[in-house]
Amino acid sequence: MRVLFVCVGNSCRSQMAEAIARSQGITAESAGTHPAKEVSTQALQVLEDMEIDASGLVPKNISSIDWKSFDKIISMGCGVQCPNIPIDEDWGLQDPYGGDVDLFRKTALVIQNHIKNLA
Repeated sequence: MRVLFVCVGNSCRSQMAEAIARSQGITAESAGTHPAKEVSTQALQVLEDMEIDASGLVPKNISSIDWKSFDKIISMGCGVQCPNIPIDEDWGLQDPYGGDVDLFRKTALVIQNHIKNLA
């Protein structure tokens, strides 16, 4: 299964989702409607703590992704409006941006549980 995770900044939730999904054998990518310059340091720290490979994670613009090649497109729950892109699921996750590392950990665990239910 090929999964695309979408949010606004592509620096926190969608990046963690991409890495967690890949760690579970899912082909995954992530993108944002207004991508940040870099992946959140807290997101990278949480992935490292979970022993999940975060190499190669960089914010990407949704316009640079061939979204039609994915089996499922999932919004992280940030009210993302992607014209002409069908969102299959919206996970309704609170954005941990600006929060402490504990909030990022909690968000990552929720993401991990959602991903376990994808198969």
